[in-house]
Amino acid sequence: MVVFAGQGDARRSMELLWRTGAAAKTAPGPKPGLSVALIVSAAIDIADADGMAALSMRAVGDRLGRTAMALYTYVPGKSELIDLMYDHVLGELREDHDLSSGWRPAVLELARELGEFHLRHPWLLQVSYARPVLGPGEFRMQQLVLRVLLATGLPVARVRWIVGALLNVVRGSVQVAAESRQAARETGLSEEDWWYSRSALLGELVPDFAERYPLVARLGEGQTPSPAPSDTRSYLEREAWLSLDAGVELLLDGIETAIDQTRLAR
Repeated sequence: MVVFAGQGDARRSMELLWRTGAAAKTAPGPKPGLSVALIVSAAIDIADADGMAALSMRAVGDRLGRTAMALYTYVPGKSELIDLMYDHVLGELREDHDLSSGWRPAVLELARELGEFHLRHPWLLQVSYARPVLGPGEFRMQQLVLRVLLATGLPVARVRWIVGALLNVVRGSVQVAAESRQAARETGLSEEDWWYSRSALLGELVPDFAERYPLVARLGEGQTPSPAPSDTRSYLEREAWLSLDAGVELLLDGIETAIDQTRLAR
């Protein structure tokens, strides 16, 4: 399921995101029992727990003890609500990444934080990058990523593409981790049980697998170390994090090369 942001009324969405225009006006008298903030918070709770498929104005109203119609005074519809949800959760990301030890450890720290962030809100992985919301939270996120990457000393024109590469490495890696959790929850079958039954059948039905697919078979030669007893993550989730670290490290190596080339060109 792919969700595109920016599909609601453009002016109303932007006013709500930036708290300007009609969204900035407050009527005199006692505070109402509902607010945009309460609606957005309830919607995020629903999406965190059950995904975007469970999100509707009615579901949000039920959580708040109100009718869906009562919400429309504050948020015009689901499309505008998605914009507000997306922009709001980006505010969780911290801006104070330590650069005292250099840009490289700071970038890796940022990448891991972004990974954890997406696993806290896996529905974000369904929101396409193709339509940004253009809200304060989104621009704040870009600022904090740029702060770390511009510490490389590379020109802004180069860093621009590195931002996209970093976010795509993180997003692609944690997508697997999020789907691993979702698969176990929705099918009722653990990852370990699924693989045990399928791999046993593969060994039985294709006994010459290694001869037929020698390069694939070699992947099993470098098995990752056994997890600590306290590590309850599934195999695929552990692999996803190793993939994230490996992908970011390779990206960092490329940045190092770009820095060296830039110095030589001066």
